[in-house]
Amino acid sequence: MQAQQALELSPDAAVAAPPPLDDVRRQLAKRLSDVICIPASHLTPQERHMAGDILVELLRDADIKLRESVAKRLVMLNEAPRTILVILAKDDIQVARHVLEESNSLSDSDLIQIARKVSSEHRKVIARRRKVSDSVVDVIVEFLEEDVVEVLLKNKGASFSETALQRILTISRSHQPYVSLLVKRDELRPSHGLTMFWWSDSDTRKKILHRFGVTRKVLQESCHDLFPKAAAEGWSDAAVRKALQFIERRQRNRAALDRSDYDSLEEAIEAAMTTGLTRKLTEEISYIAGVKPATGAQILTDKSGEAIAILCKAPGLNREYVEKLWRALKRPVHDVEGNTHPDLQRVMQTYDVISTDKAQTVLRYWNWSLTASLNADVLRHIKDGVIPREEEYGAAAITAALVFGNRR
Repeated sequence: MQAQQALELSPDAAVAAPPPLDDVRRQLAKRLSDVICIPASHLTPQERHMAGDILVELLRDADIKLRESVAKRLVMLNEAPRTILVILAKDDIQVARHVLEESNSLSDSDLIQIARKVSSEHRKVIARRRKVSDSVVDVIVEFLEEDVVEVLLKNKGASFSETALQRILTISRSHQPYVSLLVKRDELRPSHGLTMFWWSDSDTRKKILHRFGVTRKVLQESCHDLFPKAAAEGWSDAAVRKALQFIERRQRNRAALDRSDYDSLEEAIEAAMTTGLTRKLTEEISYIAGVKPATGAQILTDKSGEAIAILCKAPGLNREYVEKLWRALKRPVHDVEGNTHPDLQRVMQTYDVISTDKAQTVLRYWNWSLTASLNADVLRHIKDGVIPREEEYGAAAITAALVFGNRR
């Protein structure tokens, strides 16, 4: 039997040695991969990691085909050394995609580290993983790469934190694809949906009203005994007053009507149809309908118009008053062929499909969220185009900043 040639380790021999053959390197990489893949019952963790360390060094200047073959080999192994998986995950996307898409051995901390140091294409692959935790989603969303965020929003296995949703919601004002994707997410809260309504298209508005236009029956039954108690205290607690105004059943403001120059909300709208909608009439209609002038102005200047249907339905106005208010706003009632204008027709449909109780919920939420936190600090944030922090100012302040800031 021929003796095996000894491995020469002298410095001179190292200099004179020929370059390693590609097939030997490939075979060695395969053997090391085989060792790493040996079941835990037949291989100690120490030896597995040693094999991994050697394999890492072997792959540093290996060609991409070899690196990809190793990635494919190791990706399904639960015991694969994370060090080599992280290195492969940061490799060229041709190599990395196998690990990023399929490996279950990468922890959230690994994925966060990887996401911060790779390309947009890598982050898109991470966004497609079967499960993406909210901490990983937070990091990916920080980059605000539109196509990557859209992949995340489509992924039912991705979990979104409030931070990520708020960031995407803010950007959705100028990127409509986010709107239609956000409205499908289970994590979306009423504060998100009814805020996003203001810059949504008509189809998405229908979905938002259907999903978040709900009754307040449980809230009303739970808190009905607190109304006389708060009244006995003279409504001295402003926060309690605002909260109970949202829960209350009655929509029209009787006190405002007593102070008004008009005998009813209907009369105020008819006056507006005759003279045009002045600032004073806008305030009168808003107050009698049970909302603040800032909310009324937001609704009456809504270009698409569905909000006007809500303003009419919530206080129990008859259908004819939708058109009367539409005329007061000097908006087209008929098209060139004499048919009902498509915009008015769409608003009428919104009025028809939503119940009075559900319209009240939407209207009261808008009124609460748009005006409950309008203090000097929040107004300054709006003027500067800055979104307040929810932990400091509350959800209503964020809504006000997003909606009123969207006019800028």
